[in-house]
Amino acid sequence: MEIVHDEISESDTQREQDLADPHIRLRPVVLIVEDDDDFRGFLKSRLDSLYQIFEASNGQEGWQKALFHHPDLIISDVQMPIMNGMELTQKLVRDKRTKHIPIILLTASRVENGLVCGLESGAVDYISKPFDTAVLLAKVNSLLLLNQAFKDAYSKQLSFVSPEVEVLSEKERFLQSVFEYVHENLDNPQLSVELLSNHLSISRTSLYNRLLEFSGMSPVDFIRSVRLERAATLLEKSSNSISEIAYETGFSNPNYFTKVFKAKYKMTPSEYIQAQKSNVI
Repeated sequence: MEIVHDEISESDTQREQDLADPHIRLRPVVLIVEDDDDFRGFLKSRLDSLYQIFEASNGQEGWQKALFHHPDLIISDVQMPIMNGMELTQKLVRDKRTKHIPIILLTASRVENGLVCGLESGAVDYISKPFDTAVLLAKVNSLLLLNQAFKDAYSKQLSFVSPEVEVLSEKERFLQSVFEYVHENLDNPQLSVELLSNHLSISRTSLYNRLLEFSGMSPVDFIRSVRLERAATLLEKSSNSISEIAYETGFSNPNYFTKVFKAKYKMTPSEYIQAQKSNVI
């Protein structure tokens, strides 16, 4: 398995600085892989207001960026130097770190059976240029919504059963260990992937790979999900203020807590409380 090098471009460095803004940080991540600078810039301009955008100029660079940034979706050209879009797609779907990422392939070529070859390579969609950008935007939005729905459904299926009740599989034992440690340290705003990996006595890479394979979430997403689910329970049953609940579940910034809560539950904490009182939920 190849290891990603921590090499990012100047534009990506700026992008990382932009992510200090919680409004940007909460957006889905889209990686655009396109060797034509002008067309790549055009795609970015159409998507930049809705998503976090990272860019690559060929398949090899796209592979490195996918490992480094863990995008929610990849848009890739087919005809590119060094590594073309088909080769990139095959590489992504063969690697368990990236096989879950939906890929849209774009091409100006009218190769016979191009659509079939593109889908067989592992892409979820194959669009011929020129195309209506509104169609591309609709496809991107639909795929991201579907991907998020899958993650939400998967997370709801996670059950953490006491070992005394029944024998657990390796997957269940691992998820239970992760869940229990995260739950025990919910009020610690310093809880991190590094602390979690140290507790489990595995590397951060192993933690990322196993948690992604078993739960469909990265360690950061898993920790945030557990915190938010606990916060939702407290909002429903506790008389504490929203800020107190935010601190109690490890969020050091109540404003950030409100933003991530709304991103998950489609309503603010105060709206959630009112909905519970009105028996809307």
